[in-house]
Amino acid sequence: MIPSYAMNSDRSILRTVALCGLLAAMLVSSACSSLKSDEPDLELLSAEALYGQAEEAKLKGQWENALKALSALEARYPYGHFAKQAQLDTAYVYYKMRQDGLAIAAADRFLTLNPTHPSCDYAYYIKGLASFKEVPGWKGVITGRTNLADRDPASINNAIEAFSTLVQRYPNSRYKSDAEKRIVYLESARAEQQISIARFYYLRGAYLAAINRSKTVLDLYMDRPQIEDALGIMYLSYQQMHMADLAADTRRVLTLNYPNSVYLETSIDPNKSWFSGLFGSDDEEQEEQTVDAEQEPAESGIYLRSPTTYY
Repeated sequence: MIPSYAMNSDRSILRTVALCGLLAAMLVSSACSSLKSDEPDLELLSAEALYGQAEEAKLKGQWENALKALSALEARYPYGHFAKQAQLDTAYVYYKMRQDGLAIAAADRFLTLNPTHPSCDYAYYIKGLASFKEVPGWKGVITGRTNLADRDPASINNAIEAFSTLVQRYPNSRYKSDAEKRIVYLESARAEQQISIARFYYLRGAYLAAINRSKTVLDLYMDRPQIEDALGIMYLSYQQMHMADLAADTRRVLTLNYPNSVYLETSIDPNKSWFSGLFGSDDEEQEEQTVDAEQEPAESGIYLRSPTTYY
């Protein structure tokens, strides 16, 4: 039989342990409450206050916090100026987070919901920039180079389409000048892709295919520097096919337009010089970097800033 005084002692110890545990739980709860109180409850803020939170987060480069505030704003206040601005800012924030696919989707959503909004030109601009720096093609993955001509043709086409729409629909846009420059560069990259394919065919003895690819460049990109390469590949291909008349005609056009062209040298070794050209030279890589989407254009660099607010 257990003495009564021992049982009372055990009960006293249990009460003490329970009280200590309760006190500790209260202290932890109080500490958590004090920490939470330092952060604003987004569900209790007005539309203007939510947008202010997003703006402050953007200025600090806190893109995740900005996205949370913008999402809360649009969810709680789906109509009005702030909601539209939140949709546009979401595309910008995704772009800064390097989530290009989501930036494009957000820009498309804004354009669908607000087809007459004064900032539609900005949405097309963000869409073009995000497409501009999307996933590289297989050569870029293998070599680690950033030559735009090696990227996925679909992303180049999408960027050109977005920039072209901006230029055509919004001739007075502040983004027009930079969009036009990017179109020129992107079209040159697309022409370079065709030249790379033509070189590929030439090196493997598919001279007719090389000629057809070169003609594509002549038909579509007459004002691009790749015209010299297109004429040169056609000239050498006709020579390989022993088509003297066509080779002579092509050489005449090449000489008239590019009298100092390397393709006119009788000692040219195309196999040796073109193989390295398939992957781009260091000079080509450096040239591409000067128009990279992350760099500020000489004129303004406006795309690095938030969209203009309209409220």
